[in-house]
Amino acid sequence: MLEVRGLTTKYGAISALRDVSLSVGAGEVVGLIGPNGAGKTTLLGSITGLLEKSAGTVTFDGNDITNTAPEKILRSGLALVPEHRRIFADMTIEENLRIGGAVRTAAERAETMEEMYELFPVLGDRRSNAAGFLSGGEAQQLAIARALMSRPRLIMMDEPSLGLAPILVDLVFDLIDQLRDQGRTILVVEQNATRMLSAADRAYVLRSGDVVADGTGRELLERSDLFDTFIGG
Repeated sequence: MLEVRGLTTKYGAISALRDVSLSVGAGEVVGLIGPNGAGKTTLLGSITGLLEKSAGTVTFDGNDITNTAPEKILRSGLALVPEHRRIFADMTIEENLRIGGAVRTAAERAETMEEMYELFPVLGDRRSNAAGFLSGGEAQQLAIARALMSRPRLIMMDEPSLGLAPILVDLVFDLIDQLRDQGRTILVVEQNATRMLSAADRAYVLRSGDVVADGTGRELLERSDLFDTFIGG
C-alpha cells in the first residue's frame, strides 16, 4: 500500500534522512523505532508532504504522491496522528472530530462520528466537553479518532505512547491491536521499542537518518545487538 524508495530529506546542508526505503502492506502494522533524533518524525512529515524531499519517491496505493500537497494526500486516504496529539484544546471533542472529517461529506462525517463514539466510549460520553480537559490517554484516543474521521486506508501514528503512564501505554497498544483486527493498515513511530516490536508484523530500525535493520517484530526482538548498538539499552 505504501512504498518509500531512496528518500532523502535535508534541513539546510544536514541530511535528516538518507536514502530511506520501506514498505507497508495492506492490513499490516509496521513499526518504526530508533533513538531520539533518528529521523522518525521527519520521515512521516516527508511521506505526508509536510516536509520537502531532496530525493526519492513515495507511492501510495499505486499512485506517486512524492510531490503531492498534504491536503490531497489526506483525501487520497493517508492520515497522520501527530506527535504530542495536537488536539484543539479550546474546542469540544465533537468539534475536533468534525475537523478530522472535513474532507468527507456531511453524511459520511455523521456516520463515522458515531463509529468513533462506539470505538472510543469516553469520547461519546463527553462529546460536548472541551478537549483540553481530557487526560493524556483520553487525548490520545481523540487524536486517533480525529485521524480516523477522514476514513483513511492507512493511518500513521507518531509516538502514540509518548508521555503516558504505563497503564495508558497498554491502552494505546490495545487500540492498535483493535484497529489491526478491523483490517486497518498502520505505520507507527514509537520509542517504546519492546512494546512496538511485540505488536508489529514488521518493523524498521532508524538511526541518524539511515535504516539500519528491518524484519518481523519477532526477529528484531531477538536481536539484542539492536538495543545495545542502535537503540540504546
